[in-house]
Amino acid sequence: MARRRTLHPEELEIWQAVARTAKPMHVTGPLFLNPVAPAPHHPAETAPPHSAAPRLPVFRLGEKSRSTPAHDLLPSLSESLASAPLQMDAKTHGKMTRGKLSPEARIDLHGLTLSEAHPELIRFILNAQSAGLRLVLVITGKGKRGQDIGPIPQRMGALRHQVPQWLRLPPLGPAVLQISEAHLKHGGSGAYYVYLRRR
Repeated sequence: MARRRTLHPEELEIWQAVARTAKPMHVTGPLFLNPVAPAPHHPAETAPPHSAAPRLPVFRLGEKSRSTPAHDLLPSLSESLASAPLQMDAKTHGKMTRGKLSPEARIDLHGLTLSEAHPELIRFILNAQSAGLRLVLVITGKGKRGQDIGPIPQRMGALRHQVPQWLRLPPLGPAVLQISEAHLKHGGSGAYYVYLRRR
């Protein structure tokens, strides 16, 4: 048998409000001959009533939403690269993104796994910087859509997403001045322009 507990003042008010709205099923009967008296109400024990502000504004049926919900979605790779602060000369950057500058060297990482591509990229970038090159092209490919069997969607193109992160982290971060998506004639979204710092 469950133990009875005493009701808190707020619970007691709610219970009395519900009991007042209850309608008897049978007007005559043993229960209604001796009704149970409600528990005494002690105003000293009750907590001061707090004004419960509504969590949502009042909304009527057919009314338009007052504000558009902000979706916290991860920006695409090209958007995040385009919104990165400009570290190089704006005129040179404009020429580079329009495909007017031709890369001085290129590396193709097509078909390599992440563990194979990372050391190749490090070797290529550091050798290019030591040779005094400024603009190099890193080709990653756009990636193939794999079999999506899990509940979490997978990004297409592991190398395409990983290379910009590698270029920002040591040992490549100090050597790289700017990363930008390549122009269509140099590979488009499947390649990156990497503008290197002078040694």
